[in-house]
Amino acid sequence: MSTRNLVLIVITVIALFLISDSVFVVKETERAVKLRFGAMEEVDIRPGLHFKIPFADEVKKFDGRLLTLDLDTQRFFTLEKKPLNVDSFVKWRVDDVGRYYRATAGDEVNARLRLEERAQTGLRNQISRRDMYEVVSGERDRIITELTNSLNTVMLEEFGVEVRDVRIKRIDLPTEVSDSVYQRMSAEREVLAREHRARGRELSQGIRADAERQAVVIRAQAERRSEQIRGDGDARAAAIYAAAFNADPEFYEFTRSLNAYRRVFSSKDDLLVIDPRSEFFKYLNSHSNGGLNARGGG
Repeated sequence: MSTRNLVLIVITVIALFLISDSVFVVKETERAVKLRFGAMEEVDIRPGLHFKIPFADEVKKFDGRLLTLDLDTQRFFTLEKKPLNVDSFVKWRVDDVGRYYRATAGDEVNARLRLEERAQTGLRNQISRRDMYEVVSGERDRIITELTNSLNTVMLEEFGVEVRDVRIKRIDLPTEVSDSVYQRMSAEREVLAREHRARGRELSQGIRADAERQAVVIRAQAERRSEQIRGDGDARAAAIYAAAFNADPEFYEFTRSLNAYRRVFSSKDDLLVIDPRSEFFKYLNSHSNGGLNARGGG
């Protein structure tokens, strides 16, 4: 190979290298800045084909998509000094490419460390101002909103990073705290159960006493009604007897005497000592004399 051909080959290789080094492509998912001798020349280059000066210009590309930063689980203390283990994450993206590059030198790891540090600090501040109930359920949405807004403001000003969302994935009680909370909840439930049982017994006794009072009233009313009916019956019987007596006094007296004889002479074991001339034997004597007179007359 001649010297001339060798020179041509070298020139061609250099030309191809210079051409390839003077062209760069920015993808739709990327953000880029162009530096010239280390100084920022062009900021936030749009996606597409672009040119640069070989050896003088340098292009720095960054991921322009929405990224997720999983924060390490941290222990924070509530307003009443109760510890909580909080697991969370942050949704973020590069917004101001120039500011982002100046603050982090284009190092995503550096940006993540700064973002995590400020996110954990924000969580600590939010949780320390609230009690456990507010953190767990009462004001959880408010915590997220306030933290997202404050963190977004700080990160935009300092690092050109937009914070889209901060989310709490999980809140746990430390083991030693969860045991004590469980014991306290069990004790509270037991106290509540005893109160309900006592209230139930009191209500039962009240119902039973009221039922007994009603039973006494009903029995008294029944007895009063029974006495009234019995009195009415006795009065009617007396009226019937009086009417019968007035209609035929002799027959009425005779009937009463027969009933008396039946009651007296119904038992064979009874011994009666009575004067035969007493009023009790009036009708027996009358019947006996009538019989004798009849036989004598015959």
